[in-house]
Amino acid sequence: MNLLELKDVCKSYGRVNALQNINLSVKRGEWLAIMGPSGSGKTTMMNIIGCMDKPSSGEVILDGADVSRESSRNLTVIRRDKIGLIFQQFHLINYLTAVENVMAAQYYHSMPDEKEALEALERVGLADRAKHLPGQLSGGEQQRVCIARALINNPALILADEPTGNLDEANEHIVIDIFKKLHAQGGALIVVTHDPEVAEDAQRTVVLEHGRLSRIINNEKT
Repeated sequence: MNLLELKDVCKSYGRVNALQNINLSVKRGEWLAIMGPSGSGKTTMMNIIGCMDKPSSGEVILDGADVSRESSRNLTVIRRDKIGLIFQQFHLINYLTAVENVMAAQYYHSMPDEKEALEALERVGLADRAKHLPGQLSGGEQQRVCIARALINNPALILADEPTGNLDEANEHIVIDIFKKLHAQGGALIVVTHDPEVAEDAQRTVVLEHGRLSRIINNEKT
C-alpha cells in the first residue's frame, strides 16, 4: 500500500518551472533517496512532500489524504502529526538540553514526556548526552538529537534533507546505520542527498534534472 503519491505535480515560481509533471509513489516502509544537481528541484520536491509548500497543480496524497489543497494552518497540523523532519543545519534550540529539544517536538504534538524523550535519545545512542546543550555536542551528536526529535511523535514518514552534509565520514556512517535500523523496523524514509554512497543504501533512488523526474534507480541487491 502506498504511503505517498505525487500525481502530475508541478510547481512554478513566476516563469520558473521548479517541478514539472512529477509522478511518484512511495510504499509504506520504503526507503527512497532523491538526488539531482543544484537547481534540479530537490528542495522544492522536499518542501511539497514535507507539507511546507503546495504544488501549483497536481495532487499529493499522504497517508490516504490529498494534502495538496490544504490551508497553511492545516498543513502545519499534518506536518506535525505525519512527518518527522531532519535538517542539514540541525535547527536545535541552543539554550535547551538534548532531551528538552526532543521534548519541544512533543509539546506541539501532545504532551512533553521526558521518559519518552530519553527513550528516543537512547535509540540513537545518546542517552548519556541527554543533559548536554547543543554547544556541548559534536556535529554528529547534534544530528542524532535531530533524528530523535523527528522520531518522538511516531511519524508515518521520516523526511531528511542532506542529513550527512555537515558530518565527517565516521558520523555519516553512524547516521546511516540509524536509518538502516529505522527501515528494518518498518519506518518509511525519504532522504534528499547529493552523496551517491548515501543514496545507494536506499531501496530506490529518484534522480531529478531541470525539475523533471529523469530516472528511478532500483538499488536493492538480488
